[in-house]
Amino acid sequence: MRLAWDDLRLFLAIARAGTLAGASRTLGVNHSTVFRRLNAMETGLEVRLFERLPEGYVLTAAGEIMRHRAERVEEETQAVERELRGRDVRLSGRICVTTTDTLANGFLAPLFAGFCERYSGIELELLIVNAFLDLARREADVAIRPTEAPPENLIGRRLGTIRWGLYGARDYLRERPRLHDPSRPEGHCFIAGNDMIRHLASSRWLNERVPSEAVAIRTNSVVAAMGAARAGAGLAMLPHYMARQERELECVLAIGPEVATDLWLLVHPDLRHSARIRAFMAFTVETVGARWAELEDV
Repeated sequence: MRLAWDDLRLFLAIARAGTLAGASRTLGVNHSTVFRRLNAMETGLEVRLFERLPEGYVLTAAGEIMRHRAERVEEETQAVERELRGRDVRLSGRICVTTTDTLANGFLAPLFAGFCERYSGIELELLIVNAFLDLARREADVAIRPTEAPPENLIGRRLGTIRWGLYGARDYLRERPRLHDPSRPEGHCFIAGNDMIRHLASSRWLNERVPSEAVAIRTNSVVAAMGAARAGAGLAMLPHYMARQERELECVLAIGPEVATDLWLLVHPDLRHSARIRAFMAFTVETVGARWAELEDV
């Protein structure tokens, strides 16, 4: 049997997902297609690549060897694609941008609208996820991310510093005393982050200070925390640029640089010469530069 790249893609999708259903979602094909192609591959190679166990598909020794080789092919294929895209001189095509839900809704929407108006031949695809996507694997072309440690294999620009504060609804605050120290709630309730966002300095700062009995809600979403605060459920740690847009919210306590996070514009080095990528990065630096104070001011 002569393996094609599509065979290796299918094999890697199963190896990474551990299930046929997960692989089918990754590849955008149905479950029966994945099942049929895997069986045909194993029959053609005359070797079993996976053990079918109750908890899922687990690589055999032969499968481990194939995974190592397949990932090397994948890396080379992606490198070729990036390098060729990086030489594209047309101001047309698609740019896949990944960012967080808070930035997309609270700060970047005007940037995206302005870019589409100026460069009508370029289509933006927005991937709104709160985890870092792998730009080397072409999961996205450009990332706009808050981070203190940008990946070393990417290049980019620091766009500004995001600052945070404790916010509550005006009606909620009217009925309670002024908060001076989160470690002494004095009748206040808090909306805190759960374990899924413990990587955020703002979430750690609040959880380290507020007694657990004073926490009314825990969430993995800053957007959800803002909604709960707006509804009067308690005080939430929010970025100033987002909370400032809500008339019902008032800043109770502006937090210092210990919870500030740098905002980065990142791209893989192989794409830096693409005309549309250069245009997007230049437009982003220009637009955010004109609005940088919104990230820091209360």
